[in-house]
Amino acid sequence: MKDAKLALESLCVHAGQPEEAAGPVVVPIYASSTFKFRDADHGAALFKGEEKGYIYTRMLNPTVQALEDCIARLEGGAFGLACGSGMAATHTAIAAHVSTGDHVICSESVYGPTSTLLTTVLSRFGIEYSLVDTSSLDAVKAAFRPGTKLVFVESPGNPTLVISDIAAIASLAHERGALLVVDNTFMSPVLQRPLELGADIVVHSLTKFLNGHADVVGGVIVVKDEERYALVRKTLNHLGGVLPPLEAFLVHRGIKTLHLRVERQCDNAQRVAGFLEPHPKVAWVRYPGLESHPQHELGKRQMKGPGAMISFELKGGIEAGRTMMNSTRLCQLAVSLGGVESLIQHPASMTHAGMSAENRLKAGITDGLVRLSIGIEAAADIIADLDRALESIAG
Repeated sequence: MKDAKLALESLCVHAGQPEEAAGPVVVPIYASSTFKFRDADHGAALFKGEEKGYIYTRMLNPTVQALEDCIARLEGGAFGLACGSGMAATHTAIAAHVSTGDHVICSESVYGPTSTLLTTVLSRFGIEYSLVDTSSLDAVKAAFRPGTKLVFVESPGNPTLVISDIAAIASLAHERGALLVVDNTFMSPVLQRPLELGADIVVHSLTKFLNGHADVVGGVIVVKDEERYALVRKTLNHLGGVLPPLEAFLVHRGIKTLHLRVERQCDNAQRVAGFLEPHPKVAWVRYPGLESHPQHELGKRQMKGPGAMISFELKGGIEAGRTMMNSTRLCQLAVSLGGVESLIQHPASMTHAGMSAENRLKAGITDGLVRLSIGIEAAADIIADLDRALESIAG
């Protein structure tokens, strides 16, 4: 299977399926924390890296490795590293490549805890940072310093859905000796493959589209070559933020329907965005599939579809948004995204509450912004639910 030239739809079903003596169709769950050696020399050879094999599940596990291989193939990378959460993946990817005094450029419209990691945690260890509008190449260029080692881009940005030109930013970074890390959580490899656009590393929250069923927390890092894999693997092993085998099994199972789910979610989201944009109680809508999106043309070139995330603001501001969120029934009021169920939430008071008010506003995260993650329900039912909720707003 590894050498087969399969379409992405087929890879979602078959990638990462190792040959097992018993011939299972589904990857087994290896629940063992440790693995025995044939003899003392074998154990020593594994620790020295002279032989490949399994020692201890924090270091490598067959079930987890099958998932890592699967996602690496979907992303067009060489190796994957599964992590205990999306933030474990982000932390590991950054920590493996920066030291005290180094500088990181990061999208200002980014998952809230990613910004908080830089501003309140890594900054205590002397890591410098700049939060910039990475949808503006001029802003990215101006942010580089002699000590810039890494650029971290989330595109589309969370939650404003601004789109950054990954290929152009990769060129800027490489010309200046920096790496580009892209958080591809909002798109999944079905819709966007950053490594093919020049990125050096891709990270995901496995919790979201890749798993798709709101029952696993996890993350993954994908790299292009064995040398970088060895560096990041060493960092992950020592930080310890690894994914357990059961969670790896569940995510691998979820990926089998990834392409179908994302296709349905994109179709639903396009219909929902089309309903919201002309609504008299809606001030504005940001969705890459709408021609009104500021980077609509870039999105069409860079992405294979507009995704399932929508952000919008009501004319009544935060109070109108609160009324609407409290009035939905099908769209559940909960954080997270990318699952089969539609979710609605308020970033300023929820997912991005850890960011300073100044940084939120600079990133375009207004107090009235509402974020929708569109699921696989019937589009007519999602729209009817939102329509009822909008009707509950006075005026």
